[in-house]
Parts: sequence; C-alpha cells; structure tokens
Amino acid sequence: MKKDYNQVWQNCLAVIKDNVSPQGFKTWFEPIKAVKLEDSVLTIQVPSQFFYEWLEEHYVTLLKKIIRKELGTEGRLEYSIIMENNLNSANPYTIKVPTSNRKAIKNPPVSMPLDLGETPIKNPFIIPGLRKLNIDSNLNPNYSFDNFVEGESNRLARSAGFAVAGKPGGTAFNPLLIYGGVGLGKTHLAHAIGLEIKSKFPDKTVLYVSSEKFTHQFIDAVKNNTVNDFSHFYQMIDVLIIDDVQFFSGKERTQDVFFHIFNHLHQTGKQIILTSDKPPVEMQGMEQRLLSRFKWGLSADLQVPSLETRIAILRKKMYSDGIELPDDVVEYLAYSITTNVRELEGALISLIAQSSLNKKSINLDLARQMIDKFVKNTAREVSIDYIQKVVCDYFDLPIELLKSKTRKREIVQARQIAMYFAKKMTKSSLASIGAHCGGKDHATVLHACRTVNNLQETDKHFRKYLEDLEKKLSIA
Repeated sequence: MKKDYNQVWQNCLAVIKDNVSPQGFKTWFEPIKAVKLEDSVLTIQVPSQFFYEWLEEHYVTLLKKIIRKELGTEGRLEYSIIMENNLNSANPYTIKVPTSNRKAIKNPPVSMPLDLGETPIKNPFIIPGLRKLNIDSNLNPNYSFDNFVEGESNRLARSAGFAVAGKPGGTAFNPLLIYGGVGLGKTHLAHAIGLEIKSKFPDKTVLYVSSEKFTHQFIDAVKNNTVNDFSHFYQMIDVLIIDDVQFFSGKERTQDVFFHIFNHLHQTGKQIILTSDKPPVEMQGMEQRLLSRFKWGLSADLQVPSLETRIAILRKKMYSDGIELPDDVVEYLAYSITTNVRELEGALISLIAQSSLNKKSINLDLARQMIDKFVKNTAREVSIDYIQKVVCDYFDLPIELLKSKTRKREIVQARQIAMYFAKKMTKSSLASIGAHCGGKDHATVLHACRTVNNLQETDKHFRKYLEDLEKKLSIA
C-alpha cells in the first residue's frame, strides 16, 4: 500500500516535536510542507535557501533517523527550496536538493560597475568645509560580541550575526533583519556584527546609521541638489547597518532612494544589516517592493530573555564594572524585571547609586525598595517564577522537582503552596499558573488552593510555613 506523503511528514513532525524545543519546532518545522513521496524519497518544501542550510547544519542527523524509521533504510529526504528567480520576478522557482548534498546553493553576485566620473562624491557624514578621507563607522566599541550574553531568546540572531561577521555578503543572510521589542539588544547585536567585521576585514568600509539620520541626510541632499552624491556615497559602503528601519514608514521618497541603494549593494555582494521593532510582515506604511527585499535573507527575532539569561546579563555587567552583589539581590532583580534588558541594567546601576549615595549596604531590602520606585507599581505583582524560587529555597528543594510529575508528599505540598501564592499574589490565570507548575490544568490549581486553605486552618505548623513565605514574598 502506497503511503500518503502528508501522513508520513505528520508522523515525522510528531517525533521531531519531542526532540526539539517548542521555539525551535515553531521556527524551523511548522513552515515546512510535504510535497510528494516517490520511491522512498520524501520531498519537503522550505521557504528559503537559509532554511535548507540551517536544517542541514543543525537537524540533519535527527531528520535522517526519522526518515529511515518512516520509510526504511532506503528512505531519503529532498528539499524543494522556493527562491525568487531575479529581482523583478514575482514567480518563484524550485530547486531540489538531496540531504546528501551539503553545499549551499549560491547565486553569483551581479557585476554592476559604478562609473563615478571625475566629480568627487560628497560624504553626508562630513560637516561642510571639513575634509575627511576615512569614513567613521559610527560603531560603539562597548557593543561587542564579548559583551552580548547569549541565551535561548537570542541564539538564532546571534549565530546568524556571527556567520555574517565571518563572511560579509557571502552568506544566505543578506539582508540580515534583526527584530524585537524595546531594550532586547537589537542595536547591540548590530554594532557587534560591525565591530567583528572591522576586526576581521580592516579594508572593508562598515557604516552604522540610524534610519532617522539617513532620512535627515536625504532631506539635506534634496535641499542642496546633491541626491546623486548621497546615493553614490551609500553605494560605496561594503557593510551597511541601518537601525530602526521601521521609521522609513510613510516616507515614500526616502524609501525610494533606499530601495535603489539596497538593490545596488545586494547585487554587488555587499552586506546589509537592518534592525526593526517588528518583522516585515507587520510593517505598515512600507512599499511592498522594499518589504519583499527585506525577506530575501533572514529575519531573526530577539525575544524576551529567560530568567537564566537575565541573571547572566547582570553577572556580566557586574564583572565588567568590577562590582559584587549578593546572589539573592541579583536573582531578585532578574525575577522582578522581565521584559527589557536596558531596564534590567538600569536597575542595577540605580541600586549601586542608591547604596553609594545613601551609604547603605546592598541587600534584599534595599533592592526591594529600589525596584518599587524604579518600575513604579508594576513590581508589586511578583512573578510566578519568583514565587516558585522562594518556595523551593524555603523547603530546600530543586525547582525542577517542583515542576516534575512526582507525587512525593513534600513535593506535592510545596507545589500546592506555590500555586496558592501564585493565585493570591499575581493576576495570572489558573491555566497559566498550572502551566508554570509542570503543565497542570486549572482544576488542579483550584484543588491546590482549597487544600492549602484547609491545612492552614487545621495545622499550626503549616500555617507557620505560609506566614514565613508571605513575609519573604511581600515587597517592602
């Protein structure tokens, strides 16, 4: 009986889901479509050449095992890569690549010589009346890869950035679009890539510019009738980094000139790096032809850092500044400020300043007072993660056990107490609380809260546990 290719791929996905992280599955496997199954060869369609390269580099062993399990020892996998044929074509074409072929498919850059003529080109970064032969890259030396803490939330973007830095213009990540919320490290990573390229390729011209500055320079060029000089200057850059590209939204003439600069750089094998607060699909007020080009390479997102990453960021900052803080203070800062790396580092600086100016030792009480002022009233609602940590520390239990499925009495009791305080001290839904406690449902959380209420009325030792924990969790 002939197997259905969709069912075969669904069977493969079921196994893959158990072997990769949820984010990895969503990013790398959900977009894949099964195309056909012939002679034990399953063809899957991936959205770009980069997808093919990433799967071959990171998941090829897993894929081979699963395909052989589903299709037997003769089973093979082929990729159908959808790519744009040329700059003006809207019709994609398909390239089939067997898993045994590890070579990336490369389109040779189009040669487009630039005849600059005899007239010298004006550098928009030079103040009129001053001469400057070397272009200043505008890179911040503090924003290096060494100072960029890697975690699950930024691993893809950092890895792609490092690959670009090793071979600017020579990877599938062109353009590289880094997007994410405020304070998550987009600008830092963009600078880090530029600095690494400058270090490895001193002869390359690297330029970092904000979209706002680019726009103002273009407006000045229009006023001074020097638009050609403006365009030619940017076309000479080897690595162009544009920060906050979403600010081009609604500026039609700026988008138009950037479109032509982008085309020239891309066609001549130069590297383009962009940052944005949102992915191309969500950008409003941008021309479709520009959005289409943003999608040519890789769009890598920076997500909210995990607790472990936030702690690592604080420790890195402390180490670089030569300061030491108690572990409970560091953990409290990391638990309290969850969404913004910039605010996290700002809280650390504020805490040190409070201690120095008021001649107070840095302890948990001072951290609580400072956090309350720093993030106003948002810190009054502690996080579920912090509640779990405090409960586990109190009962001297590993947090992994609290989230496990074990039914040992002391573990169950600690888990129920954590659920009780999470319901009492946060605005999280019962389902969310259950998910944080090992994937329990809302009925389990309700049962836990009832159990804790009953025990505190009948067991004085248990009531003492709750009183101690409430003091630890309360914010001064």
